[in-house]
Amino acid sequence: MRAERKTDTKNGIVRLVFAALAVVSQIYWIYAALAWLDESYTWISMIVQVLALLLVMYIYGTHMDASMKMPWVVLIMVAPLLGSILWFLMGRRDATARMRARFQKIDAGLMPILDNNPQVQEELKAASPDPAGIAWYLSHTCCFPLYRAEDVTYYPEAVQGLEAQLEDLAKAEHFIFMEYHAIEDKESFARIRAILKQKAAEGVDVRVFYDDIGSIGFLNGSFIREMEADGIRCRVFNRVIPVLAIFMNNRDHRKITVIDGTIAFTGGYNLANEYFGVTHPYGHWKDTGVRLTGACVRSFTVLFLEMWNAIHQDDADDEDFEPYFPEIKMAKPGKGFVQPYADSPLDEEHTGENVYLNVANQAHRYAYYITPYLIITDEMNRALTLAARRGVDVRIITPGIPDKKITYAITRSYYRHLADKGVRIFEYAPGFCHAKMCVSDDVVATCGTINLDYRSLYHHFENGCVLYDCSAVQEIRDDFRSLFPQCREVTEHYATHQNAFMRIVRCVLRLIAPLL
Repeated sequence: MRAERKTDTKNGIVRLVFAALAVVSQIYWIYAALAWLDESYTWISMIVQVLALLLVMYIYGTHMDASMKMPWVVLIMVAPLLGSILWFLMGRRDATARMRARFQKIDAGLMPILDNNPQVQEELKAASPDPAGIAWYLSHTCCFPLYRAEDVTYYPEAVQGLEAQLEDLAKAEHFIFMEYHAIEDKESFARIRAILKQKAAEGVDVRVFYDDIGSIGFLNGSFIREMEADGIRCRVFNRVIPVLAIFMNNRDHRKITVIDGTIAFTGGYNLANEYFGVTHPYGHWKDTGVRLTGACVRSFTVLFLEMWNAIHQDDADDEDFEPYFPEIKMAKPGKGFVQPYADSPLDEEHTGENVYLNVANQAHRYAYYITPYLIITDEMNRALTLAARRGVDVRIITPGIPDKKITYAITRSYYRHLADKGVRIFEYAPGFCHAKMCVSDDVVATCGTINLDYRSLYHHFENGCVLYDCSAVQEIRDDFRSLFPQCREVTEHYATHQNAFMRIVRCVLRLIAPLL
């Protein structure tokens, strides 16, 4: 069985490679046909040059961040025909109009379920006026309510979150929703799967949702059939197909578990062995998560149902959402506030980046960030360096052992400017840090799925949770402070060493980063 599954998993990689080659070949034939016309007819060549110039002017006039515009502008100026083709295939926001319309239709029925409570907003403002602006932004601009905290548990290691999930899953009575970027059908998930099978047999509505790209190297072709044979409803997000489809660039990077509408888990970890220390491909794997109870779970339920129902128009969607939103009475109000939120590549609101920006902008004493990848916009770069230059202790932790060498090289290309302006850079020496968090001034922290890179901030479906003035904020702060001694601080090295060749290489890497 293990040998058979290994072969099937390899077939998943073959499917990915085949799809990638098919898409590249389609782009090539489009380019080859237009290039032939361009070379054969002088007037067509002139039209291409004029259109390329107009396209550059159009891109320049958009409201994108300058670091997002520049790669497209340079590419189109250097290779007008190829650059223009790639822009129309990959750069246009309206290329995903059909999917955006479908998500808007689903959201129209789901988002009204989440009601803002102005009184809670005023309570936060009175208790912690500085981060209250983040809460106002998320609730009034992005429609994600602020809630009083009830029970928030922080897990500094992913395996602790897994153990808590297993315990809560075994107690489920009505429904279990699980949405993850990557699922590996091996030892760690086997423990979850056994409970899901048991609960499905008991009549619990069990659903599992995963991203095809994220899981393509982990799952065999029969995974969905096996899950459904066990009574577990299973769907895959944005299946890889050998056809040029722009939406394929947008992946589901969320990590959410909802149990009976009263308990929710989220964080950086997926459901694969390496996240829980069963395997060690990159040294010690640092990941984190949180468990939440109370009314805030409604937001996680909405996020799951949005993705479950919106991904494919041929699926049998939910018609009645009411059973998944039980009336919740706060058993014991906790200290502080919580605010789950999400980010979508189908709108123009870059929620994940804006939360990180707000944390840096409102910080007075310190702002700590941890991310597996550091590939940021000029705006984020400026916010971090400005905070450091006004006296805030700004620190960023990145991996000491990379999982992707090219991405790691791009990450390091951002060090020099940050370090030169006072931001302290730490590399996690024991291995790979996959956690995505920040904490500031002992009053606000975030934990979720959102990396500090272009794909996470601009191309993926993401989710997170902001914690305000609750005990978990101090626990996250303490976890950061326990990590710094385990890291190599490279601030001085990158602030003072300015090898000309490496500076050129890093400039090129940063130029192409938004296109990766």
